[in-house]
Amino acid sequence: MPAATILRRGSLSVIDYRCNAGPHDTPFLERHEAFSVSYVRAGSFGLRLHDRSLDLVAGSIMVGHPGDEFMCTHDHVRGDECLSFQLEPALVDMIGGRTDAWRVGCVPPLSELMVLGELGQAAAEGRSHVGLDEVGLLLAARFVDVVSGRPPRPRQVQPRDRRRAVAAALWIDHHSPEPIDLDRASAEAGLSAFHFLRLFAKVIGVTPHQYLVRSRLRHAARLLAEDARSITDIAYDVGFGDLSNFVRTFRRAAGVSPRSFRRAGKGDRKILSRDLLCRHRLRS
Repeated sequence: MPAATILRRGSLSVIDYRCNAGPHDTPFLERHEAFSVSYVRAGSFGLRLHDRSLDLVAGSIMVGHPGDEFMCTHDHVRGDECLSFQLEPALVDMIGGRTDAWRVGCVPPLSELMVLGELGQAAAEGRSHVGLDEVGLLLAARFVDVVSGRPPRPRQVQPRDRRRAVAAALWIDHHSPEPIDLDRASAEAGLSAFHFLRLFAKVIGVTPHQYLVRSRLRHAARLLAEDARSITDIAYDVGFGDLSNFVRTFRRAAGVSPRSFRRAGKGDRKILSRDLLCRHRLRS
């Protein structure tokens, strides 16, 4: 099965699987190498696991436990596509929940999991400001809550934790031109990635990666309005890895391209009234 690792970071990896098998292909025995939650984004397949036969369709979640053997079949349609989040044991222990949750084999299409699966796909394709590692943690934690029958519990945030989250936000903003991922930011805060993500989002209102992207956009907007450097130089200076990603992200956030925003900053009233102000009113 064609597979591409699109993220390998600390205790979390993300793999994109694309299977082209059909009804006439002979299935073969496979083994889970890690704890995993794999979002089926397209297609369908059968799953034989622990003497059970299960059917997964788009929106289902395939669940993996290290060492478990399984077999995928394609009796009905050809092919499927999955976005698989694979977790190290220490991260699974941190998430908690029922120990047998990771042996259910699969979870049917559930709205609370499907929306996170689609958010993960958007992040994998660069269409979201949420980090792919962040989505993986959120999806795994929500899966465990659902299977364990554990309702999401509001966490009481202590003053010390609030100070940690605010200090982390200030640190991210100061270091935003640098490569920052969830592991680096959580280490700076002295917390595990899982607990840091939950704390930061609860106190600041956005995830660490969302805050990082918005910080870069804020710095870029200031430079576009005040600086004579090229748009390419500004994109790299504020921390974006390539120009096309910067232009796409800036347009999605501001409603205009960086070039048009620069013209507005120099007094182009047409852009100010037609694009920036009107779009803001529509979103409000």
